[in-house]
Amino acid sequence: TLLYTIKFEAMWQVQDEIEITDHHELLNDDNIVIRSSGNITIFGLCNKYNSTFPTQLTAKVAPEEFAETINKINREVRKHIDFTWKALVLGCLCCCCSCGMTMIPPLLLNNKAKRQVKKVLDWENTRVYNKIDMNWVLRRSQCERSPMLEYVLILEKVPQSQILSID
Repeated sequence: TLLYTIKFEAMWQVQDEIEITDHHELLNDDNIVIRSSGNITIFGLCNKYNSTFPTQLTAKVAPEEFAETINKINREVRKHIDFTWKALVLGCLCCCCSCGMTMIPPLLLNNKAKRQVKKVLDWENTRVYNKIDMNWVLRRSQCERSPMLEYVLILEKVPQSQILSID
């Protein structure tokens, strides 16, 4: 039980270290925010993200590249959220008998889903978006119409470094 206690404490420390981005911080001209559009949200992670092509990317990225990136993310999220949903329902049914310990697997599965989405984003950043000085990030943000938190995809513009700066 000591090993489970250590993992559980480490999981909550990781949750506390994640920064919560204010809704007004996301509204920069450089940031493109992709909000969730699915019907299942578990611990802030939704099963689908909006796949409409933003007009700010018109001359930077091909719509096919953007659609491929969003489809990869949606595929990964959908795969993990479906299983997390089943574990959450089972955990809720058995929660009284196990003193709440059956709620740990859905939390761990949700963390795994976030790690997998971040891996997809890192892969897409190295494949396409870093070359055009942009970077995909998964951040927790407050919902627009409620005090709840959700994970949003943000396409940030990376500032170019001054190579020929005068000393």
